[in-house]
Amino acid sequence: MASSRVRLSTVGGFIFENCKRNAFLEERANDVCCNLPIPRKTGTTICGVVYKDGVVLGADTRATEGMVVADKNCSKIHYISPNIYCCGAGTAADTEITTQIISSNLELHALSTGRRPRVATANRMFKQMLFRYQGYIGAALVLGGVDCNGPHLYSIYPHGSTDKLPYVTMGSGSLAAMAVFEDRYKPGMGEEDAKLLVDYIRPHDEANKKGSRTGDYKYKRGTTSVLTKMVVPFNLEVMEENVQTMDTS
Repeated sequence: MASSRVRLSTVGGFIFENCKRNAFLEERANDVCCNLPIPRKTGTTICGVVYKDGVVLGADTRATEGMVVADKNCSKIHYISPNIYCCGAGTAADTEITTQIISSNLELHALSTGRRPRVATANRMFKQMLFRYQGYIGAALVLGGVDCNGPHLYSIYPHGSTDKLPYVTMGSGSLAAMAVFEDRYKPGMGEEDAKLLVDYIRPHDEANKKGSRTGDYKYKRGTTSVLTKMVVPFNLEVMEENVQTMDTS
């Protein structure tokens, strides 16, 4: 029995079958008077860029819990050391505790070595800790800082892999942010240009700030009348106490 083989030619270019399908579904939905579900996407966008003399880090300020905005003014840039900071995306509790643990360990490392910590040291601590948990800690980090070797910027993924790049974006909005960075980034940028590239500088709101008293609650003697007055003397016995050191020689 003879068999024949047919060679199919490969077709290059893009395939727009899904676009045609979506357009057809939209037309059918309008005909039957039903509304298509509106896509919603919530998450974090963090980024960083290395300029001529340092590093600029940026993050959004909205913390979400499903479809609910839990905090509109959340700080997602965490302190690691005086010369190192870190942006966190993912599970808020994981990013908070992970950065606090590494910040504590890096402080102990600085005290034992007697010098300012390096960014590469913090990067190694982060990647070893996250790799140990095999991705179960949902912390995607952008680590930036300046040390004796100059400015450095790292991207750290939840499973422990890291990259060192001149500009980094992470989080659910990383694709849109990366498109802006790839278009506008220039090597050797100045500080002001780097700030404009990352985003505007957000105002820092202090929660539950104590205000000043509007009224004076101190009154002069005699403002209110004294109904009764009684003086009770106390007989106290004064005792002197001396502390002597024990001879241990």
